Amino acid sequence: MDIILLQRIEKLGSIGDVVTVKDGYARNFLLPQKKALRANEANKKVFEANRDRLEKENAERRTEAEKSGEKVAGEEIVLIRAASNTGQLYGSVNVRDIAASLGEKGHEIDKKQVIMGDPIKSIGMHEVRIDLHPEVSVTIKANVARSDDEAELQSQGIDVMAQMFEDEQREIEEQAEANRIDSTLEPGEIPADMLEGEGDEADAGEETAEG
Repeated sequence: MDIILLQRIEKLGSIGDVVTVKDGYARNFLLPQKKALRANEANKKVFEANRDRLEKENAERRTEAEKSGEKVAGEEIVLIRAASNTGQLYGSVNVRDIAASLGEKGHEIDKKQVIMGDPIKSIGMHEVRIDLHPEVSVTIKANVARSDDEAELQSQGIDVMAQMFEDEQREIEEQAEANRIDSTLEPGEIPADMLEGEGDEADAGEETAEG
């Protein structure tokens, strides 16, 4: 279907462009939401007659969005969630959660403006795009953690999961080293340092008895 865009649509075109899209996309999304018109002769004339007004209104909305974008761009929201030791959430963080958290910070963001490929399913710092206008997008940070302390570390740039992995690896290596030392002994053999200690105690006992 050929349509006339009434606003910029990512990967399609800008206001006034005539483009071809799949019928279902036009009927179910673009036309009902008044983002486009069918590109017939009547609508083309209507659009051209109203082009100046539409472009002016679009410019005004873009300016307002840019002002809002200056306030919300780079904002960091903290979402405390339960997760496994591997960092996988017991659930997920979705567009509704992001919009609600931004609302708590005084930013009026509709969940439809939150652009996420998939819900967040792991702890860490995640970048999320917010579309304030078809021509204005900003990025915010979603700090997903299991506790406020963990969120603070992540906010400082520390990779909590990487640090946890390093700590576990260190413990494994230390345990392996201890087991390696023990494995050099014959079955039933007592470590030399223990023998030395017992010998010293025995000598001390003999000296006491002689005294």
